[in-house]
Amino acid sequence: MAAGYLEILRARHAARLLTGTLVGRLPNATAAIALVLFVRAEGGSYGLAGALAAVYGVANAVGQPVLGRLVDLYGQPRVQLPAAVLSALAMAVFACSGTDPLPLACAAVAAAGLFTPPLEGGLRALWPSVLRREGQVHTAYAMDAVAQEVMFTVGPLLVTLCVSLGSERAALLVLNAVGVLGALSVVLSPPSRAWRSAPRAAHWLGALRSPGLLVLLGAFLFVGVALGSITVASVPYADAHGGDAVYGWLMAALGLGALIGGTLYGARAWSGAPERRLRVLVALLAVCYLPLMLMPGAVAMVLLSLVSGVFLAPCIACAFIIVDRHAPSGTVTEAFSWLVTTFTVGASLGTGLAGPVVQAGGPLWGYAVPGAAGAVSLLVLLATGRVLAAPARSGVVAASSENDPNRAAEPRFSSGDRA
Repeated sequence: MAAGYLEILRARHAARLLTGTLVGRLPNATAAIALVLFVRAEGGSYGLAGALAAVYGVANAVGQPVLGRLVDLYGQPRVQLPAAVLSALAMAVFACSGTDPLPLACAAVAAAGLFTPPLEGGLRALWPSVLRREGQVHTAYAMDAVAQEVMFTVGPLLVTLCVSLGSERAALLVLNAVGVLGALSVVLSPPSRAWRSAPRAAHWLGALRSPGLLVLLGAFLFVGVALGSITVASVPYADAHGGDAVYGWLMAALGLGALIGGTLYGARAWSGAPERRLRVLVALLAVCYLPLMLMPGAVAMVLLSLVSGVFLAPCIACAFIIVDRHAPSGTVTEAFSWLVTTFTVGASLGTGLAGPVVQAGGPLWGYAVPGAAGAVSLLVLLATGRVLAAPARSGVVAASSENDPNRAAEPRFSSGDRA
């Protein structure tokens, strides 16, 4: 298992790109908790903190596909680095001015979210030019999904560390400055500077003109709903079984399950169409959410939470392959950014939906939401099987002269990008 991942990390520039992307995404991964802690330290209410976090999330969801399209048009360095700097400056304005005046605070937070660089989509667009075989790229997608789970686990810990060593204001400033350094490391790398999007047809819909991509986004909207609803349904359960400590263990187990599942998924080569494999993975994801409705004791519930997360990262990794297959030529960064946006919006809808459900029926019905959302996601994939099974293009990687002096093409390697 380790050999496959080590092979990826030993590839030239791979470790730098992965590390730089993760570091560059720290401001986004920690924004919600950092904003809440800062607003509370400034004397604001939890309502205000939640509202500002929502402003950041909505702006981020809008900005990702827009910036992704600009990356496809103008290259990574000309978009990623300026966006990272603008986002950090906007968060610095908020950290220095505080919540008063409120319009300035909202504008600064919205700008920070809007200009968050699409480093996720950018990294996935770079993998085909850095790695030599299609199987390696698929493994890299799985490793990327696992790294996300690690980052979203470590990120909140870094926020609390910065707060304990300095202050809530320092946490905002330091993490955003570190994020700029991560983006800088990526855009100064040879693969990022050399990467150019494939020729694209002029169309205002961009990546969204692909029917297969629209189907995938529709399915993953409900996967996001499932994940978001679990975070809400677990609150009243934890209140009845030990409080905040139990809630922390439940969320940690969910992330650990995804990490384990993604690691195992990426450790082997998978045959067959990824679209068919995704239907199986989503079905297993939905089934594993159902036992949460049993609501046993805290220890057993932690184990069930771990199992419920096992198929999340494999679903995401498989979706990366399908995005690459269905994104119209020249739109791959935008397409990956749309997946990030859709998943984020779905998670927000899940938290909003689970709240009233829990209020009306308690945690039992709250835990029914993720299973139902997973089932709807599966129905979307099943009902649109023919659309999803027909890739929008038959891709061939055009390698750069730096990586392949003979410009040898690899058959069946659908990328839509060239370096």
